[in-house]
Amino acid sequence: VQLQACGGGLVQAGGSLGLSCAASGRTARSYAIGWFRQAPGKERDIVAAISGSGAGTYYADSLKGRFTISRDNPKNTVYLQMNSLKPEDTAVYYCAARYASGPNYYSRPSDYDYWGQGTQVTVSS
Repeated sequence: VQLQACGGGLVQAGGSLGLSCAASGRTARSYAIGWFRQAPGKERDIVAAISGSGAGTYYADSLKGRFTISRDNPKNTVYLQMNSLKPEDTAVYYCAARYASGPNYYSRPSDYDYWGQGTQVTVSS
């Protein structure tokens, strides 16, 4: 599967931004998807994850209530809506996929087999 992440950009603190991850290849519902982010000099951390069916979702504790992950399987696309953005949310955001239909989601980078190219999100103070 190939993943194309887009939607990043520059936004002021308190603003919102929506990212999308378009998947090509096998049927989207065959894949669990995760959003990760990596700031300079830091490890790649989980942001949110969603199961292939969309029934299961996971959020990093610090992001609950501000970020929402969703998917539109007929469009082969997963979305990440980010609200109330803070300067510490600045990072390159990546989407990743692994073959897994059903309700399971995955939160570790090593759980995923396919990665998109990343999209830069910059939040100014």
